[in-house]
Amino acid sequence: MEKARSKSRAKVQSTTKAPSAPQISAKKAAPLRRQEEPAVDLKSGFVQTSDGVTLRYLEAGSGRPLVMIPGWCQTAEQFKHQIVALSKKYRVIAIDMRGHGASAKPEFGFRISRLAKDLYDVIHALDLKDVVLLGHSMGCSIIWCYWDLFGSERIHKLVLVDQMACAALNPAWSKEEAESAGAIFNPETIYGLYNNLAGPQGEATIRGLFGGMLLAPISDEEKEWCLTQSLQLPKAQSATLFFNHAVQDWRDVIPRINVPTLILGAAASPIPLSATHWIHQQIKGSQLRVFEASEGGQHFLFLALPNLFNSVVSNFIG
Repeated sequence: MEKARSKSRAKVQSTTKAPSAPQISAKKAAPLRRQEEPAVDLKSGFVQTSDGVTLRYLEAGSGRPLVMIPGWCQTAEQFKHQIVALSKKYRVIAIDMRGHGASAKPEFGFRISRLAKDLYDVIHALDLKDVVLLGHSMGCSIIWCYWDLFGSERIHKLVLVDQMACAALNPAWSKEEAESAGAIFNPETIYGLYNNLAGPQGEATIRGLFGGMLLAPISDEEKEWCLTQSLQLPKAQSATLFFNHAVQDWRDVIPRINVPTLILGAAASPIPLSATHWIHQQIKGSQLRVFEASEGGQHFLFLALPNLFNSVVSNFIG
């Protein structure tokens, strides 16, 4: 592993000799605005991964780096409220993972392990140290895979937002095993969703999956904007990534996390709270905050409750 890491570092540092190495470019983006918040000086930059895929990231602010990783089919722009508010204290970087948002759309690499390596490439290309990683939904799985591959390298703290340890239900599991994993899809459902996502019903399937998760106080206008963002990932790649994400089981990795960790869950989310509590119990010294339904707690916490979400995250980071 050390040899592999050293090779990756050498590629990052020798961009003229290795065209496929992570490289950085940047340009100004239009100010990111929210009605009740001031504009932020936003930069849109690009990193080329070790396998030659260009990733777009949004960046604002200075200070400790806070790297935000969206969920499956989601984009960096969906962290708009966090970029505006948290960039007052931190160097906020939100990534469009490969195929998502404004990043390049190759036909390969749509598995959690490759996305974890993409995250590694971004961190090293930007030479980030003492990083706070914030992952939402599948973004948590990318963080867990990063930890499995690279350990705590360059990581200061973690924020894990509403994700179970394994989405796929093994019929042989006991009730206790299923609850700890948080599994919500049986094998037949996973294959059915995979085929629907890849086929003519791809857009309708995306809308059906996310439509029921984007609840009030998220407006109908913002809900439609989120769904449009989700559709930027080509349907064949969304199906491949969904399948790979759903069948991963991170229960052997999560207990090995040994940096300060904040776990955020929501009562009105499809992610079972039993799984959220299990993750909290496994990470020694972790903090847990469950957003109740009466607060507007739901899967897309950062969009539904941006001020409360930002406050909780900021208090944890310090």
